Amino acid sequence: MWDLGWFGHIAFNLQFFSALLSIIIINIILSGDNAVVIALAVRSLPKKQRLWGIILGSGLAVFLRIILTFFAAKLLMIEFLKLGGGLLIAWIAVKLFTEGADESEVQQSGSIGQAVRVILIADLVMSVDNVLGVAGASQGNMFLLIFGLGSSIPLIVGTSTLLSMLMDRYPIIVYIGSAILGKVAGDMIITDPFVERVFHPSQMVEYAVMAIFIVGVLVVGRALLKRKIAKQEALINQ
Repeated sequence: MWDLGWFGHIAFNLQFFSALLSIIIINIILSGDNAVVIALAVRSLPKKQRLWGIILGSGLAVFLRIILTFFAAKLLMIEFLKLGGGLLIAWIAVKLFTEGADESEVQQSGSIGQAVRVILIADLVMSVDNVLGVAGASQGNMFLLIFGLGSSIPLIVGTSTLLSMLMDRYPIIVYIGSAILGKVAGDMIITDPFVERVFHPSQMVEYAVMAIFIVGVLVVGRALLKRKIAKQEALINQ
């Protein structure tokens, strides 16, 4: 065993590699929503800049996730945090929908900085409860935590790149991605400690709230997109 001090240790035994594999698998499973956010966020970038946007966004998001792991347990107990975060994710979903579904400007607008900022905000909000599983699997070993999360970056980059390419060919995926974020927003809001303490929502209510946010994101996004296109056409016709 290699003792790395405060950084943890490396042990060549079944327990160590089992914990490492658990962290990688947990992070891969929980990164599906994040890959959707990344793909939607970079869709408005020129194609040559998309890969850099994905790499920067993924790398910085994992770095923030490592820091967040130390505070996740306490943050989850703060009332209104998940509620506010859910509303923020819903707004991001609508914003990304209006940008991603607008074929007139998808190839020429946006900057890497804007895309990375959206990725980081969304990932930070969505990962508060996710990192608890990773923290538990790491058993306090910093090396396991950092290596496990870091090793998932190539997969997130690959998945986000593939989704971004598919969105160019099949715009319906933009709708699906936005709907997924709507579901995440609804789930965060209905599971906020304040909401659970005051309303004690049943599982059926939880499903209903998620469905409302899925439909709401698409309806509001579509309405804003139509208004945006109408303004663009009015300017062109002037």
